[in-house]
Amino acid sequence: MSLGLIVDHDGPFVVLAVTGDLEMSSTPAFRQAVIEALADGDRHIIIDFGGTDFIDSTGLGALIGALKRVRTLEGSLQIVCPQIRLQELFKLTDLHKVFTLHETVDEVVNAGVPTEVVS
Repeated sequence: MSLGLIVDHDGPFVVLAVTGDLEMSSTPAFRQAVIEALADGDRHIIIDFGGTDFIDSTGLGALIGALKRVRTLEGSLQIVCPQIRLQELFKLTDLHKVFTLHETVDEVVNAGVPTEVVS
């Protein structure tokens, strides 16, 4: 399945809604969307995997790269991951210790921008 990206703003957050699979062939488009959001001045990013069924190791690497970029700009990156299968992937790879997983975009927006950003 090809990757789809919808970019939207919700308060201080830019939301990148990902549909399709985040894998080797689609990772460059994802990476570019993060770079463009940061170049536009957005510092607090929500990645919404609500429409995603599969993430491979290249996609996970792109997520880590996005987090590093965001942190260098003292921003935050939040993950929305309602699917059990993807939550299990984050746990299996211990990335649930790096990223906080949320059920909905509203959950992140209602919590607001993190007051302490880890660098």
